Parts: sequence; structure tokens; C-alpha cells
Amino acid sequence: MPGTVRSPDGRQINAVRGFAETLTRLLTTRRPLRLAVASDEDWRPQHRVDLIPSYKAHRVAEPVPPALDPQFPLIHALLDALGIAFVGAPSLEAEDVIASWVEQVSGRIEIVSGDRDLFALVRDPDVTVLYPEKGGMAVVDEAEVTRRYGVPGRRYADFAVLRGDPSDGLPGVRGIGAKTAAQLIRRYGSITAVLESGRLSEADADYVRRAVLVVSPGSAVPVPPPVGRRSRWPDDDGRLREITGELGLGDTVARLLAALRGALTEAAE
Repeated sequence: MPGTVRSPDGRQINAVRGFAETLTRLLTTRRPLRLAVASDEDWRPQHRVDLIPSYKAHRVAEPVPPALDPQFPLIHALLDALGIAFVGAPSLEAEDVIASWVEQVSGRIEIVSGDRDLFALVRDPDVTVLYPEKGGMAVVDEAEVTRRYGVPGRRYADFAVLRGDPSDGLPGVRGIGAKTAAQLIRRYGSITAVLESGRLSEADADYVRRAVLVVSPGSAVPVPPPVGRRSRWPDDDGRLREITGELGLGDTVARLLAALRGALTEAAE
């Protein structure tokens, strides 16, 4: 396969190297004070399926590519050896973990994700999403949400409920596409006001009430945010040397380690 990156023992490691290189670029260009990675402990939680049975149903029949699935544990092991917090919670998607952190952490937060559901968390001036596109990372703030979807910047979730999202198996309200969804949100101001207007049939209103709980990232159970920084990197030098040697990623990991030390190391107390 052209462009395939392999470890010395022949395993495909494109995703591992790509993840490390992306993290290095983010550290050097964004210079965060703290860093944590959220985990999808349950990519299709039952509480969402109970509300909308079609939620991600199409993905059940689309298994993770065979070459990709074995790389996830390698990425997790690399993060662990480096000392980068990797946090998940039972029955929660990564977006729910991130939403919980946003509620608990003060100051500026940048969320790096290709999941548009997280646009619902955008709050000027403190919370933005760095969304990967062909030209690099697009900075999505409230103005960018408005530019893309024609709704007030904090109303992306309301818009998505009405329009639907085929990538998540959410059908939306019958007869309402992106243009009409944006018009309704601009006219009434919120999904709650749309429901109160009587504009929707009872069946559609029932769908909207359930979909709101599916689309919006968050959890009733808070996920404690990790510290996100250390006085030294890596956490386990021996294990890191073992992993990088095993995967043949010495130069890639060395650049990542230098970026971590440059952006995130705090003075030892």
C-alpha cells in the first residue's frame, strides 16, 4: 500500500505516527498550558440509542478498518509512557468527557476534534474548536459557526437537532433541511422557543425533545479534569524508549517530547 508506514516488525503504524506528528504541531503552534486527551469509552452509548434507535446504527455494520484497530492500544501506550492524561468514563463518548471538562475549567479552552457536535460547546471568548480540514486546523468560534450555518454562534446544537446529522444516524425533522433549520433558529431564537411556537407537529416535537438529549454533548456525572501538565517529561523514560524502538518512531517521538517540554513543563517545586 503506497504511503504505508510500518514498524520494524512489519505492523502498520500510520495512525500512531500521524497522531504523534499532529500533537507535535499543535504543541508548537498553539502553545497550550495544559493538555489532555479524551477517550471514547463507549462510542454508541445505550442512553442515546434508547432515545434515538438510529443513532450511529449504520456504523455498527462498518467495522473499524483492520489496519487501524490494532493501532489504538499503541497510541494509548505512547500517551501513557509520555505522561499525557488519557481520560474516559464508562458509557460516555469523548465529546461528553470534553463537555464535562469545559463546565469545570476556567480560562481559555481549545478543543481539537473532527466531531462537529462539539461546535455546541463554542463560547466566545473562552471556548473554541480546532477543526481539521484540508488546509489545516480551522478555528471555529461563534462567528465561524454563524458563517457556516447561519445561526447564532451558540445555537449549533439546536440547528443540528432540526436539520439532522446523517453521519450520526440522526434523521432530523421531516421536511426541514439546513436552510429551514437556520431560519427557524434565527426567527425563534432557540429550540425551546421553536417547540413552544407550535410550529412542529406532536410527532416532530417528540423527536426534537429526544434528539436534544442525544445531540448535546454532556453528562449528568462530572468527569474530573486532569492536571494536564507535569514537572518533567516523559513519565516513564524506559517504557518510552521501548515503545519508540519497537515501532521505529524514534525521531517522531523525540520531536513530540521536545514539543511537550517546550510548551508544558512547569518549574519543579
